[in-house]
Amino acid sequence: MRAVRLVHETDLVTSVYLQPVPEGVLPRALPGQYLTLRFPGAGDPPPVRSYSLSAPVVDGYRISVKREAHGLASSYIGTTLVSGDVVEVAAPRGEFILDDGDEPVVLLSAGIGVTPVLAMLHALAAAHTSREVWWVHTTRGVATHVLAEEARRLVDSLPAGRSNVFYTSNDTGPAATGLARGRRLNRFALAELGLPTDATAYVCGPTPFMEAMTAALADLGLAPSRIHTEVFASLSAINPGVVAGDGKAPHAPPTPGTGPMVTFARAGLTVAYDEGKASLLEMAEACSVPTRWSCRTGVCHTCVTALLSGSVTYAPSPLTEPDAGEVLVCCSRPDGAVVLDL
Repeated sequence: MRAVRLVHETDLVTSVYLQPVPEGVLPRALPGQYLTLRFPGAGDPPPVRSYSLSAPVVDGYRISVKREAHGLASSYIGTTLVSGDVVEVAAPRGEFILDDGDEPVVLLSAGIGVTPVLAMLHALAAAHTSREVWWVHTTRGVATHVLAEEARRLVDSLPAGRSNVFYTSNDTGPAATGLARGRRLNRFALAELGLPTDATAYVCGPTPFMEAMTAALADLGLAPSRIHTEVFASLSAINPGVVAGDGKAPHAPPTPGTGPMVTFARAGLTVAYDEGKASLLEMAEACSVPTRWSCRTGVCHTCVTALLSGSVTYAPSPLTEPDAGEVLVCCSRPDGAVVLDL
């Protein structure tokens, strides 16, 4: 896809508008989903990262990315990417998706975690929903309050929309309805809002924030099954018989491989496959990438993983083939370069 427009929303956040090359019909993105992108101009090997879609766009997609201090891809987007550049994009995916019920909705975010819930807010506004919509966001202050005016307009368009924004600093500026300055969003602040206990909540932000908000919402009476979070880091491991992982961050193996390139998208790691490994699962383990497995023989499907690009060969053959776009990493090897949602 081609970057056709870049908008610097703040000093650190850039929105990128993407359109297909050549022009064509794109897979429909559901509110809350994300794109996985490879940036050929950003390094060797090119980094692969996942970013939430922040708004619906006609004949295209929009992501809004915060430049991190040591972020190879985010720094490239914020400082080097220009209109006309081409990036590689996988189809929208993810299960952090707005439901179509009629119960109240709580959209709860911190910092750049606003992006997927903003896409949900767009969808609710476009549908002229009569549902109660609670927009709850926290950030440091005016300078970091990304896409603030866009969110305000959308909430104001809803007949049952409510906005509550918390600035952790004492930023100066005009007063605004639902804005609290110098206050942190915590369990006590949530309790004062009077959130409906029959609501469905969507929470996105740093992992400690999501953990704290999930616990707070449940403590305030929301059903745990109605509290949804979005995590872009590697998922927690499921390893029967293993008490804990090695505690290391994902890393390249000590001895470089000579096989096809394997990208673990969530871990932000690309390495050459070690032909001495029996499977992609063994390769992930050698790189300290958290994995989920049980049988290791293609029977239980615990290790099923989204295959974002590439193809694999199975040995042994799985008892039941995974769905299209998925792979069993416990018994597969790459045919060529692959990108895994690990």
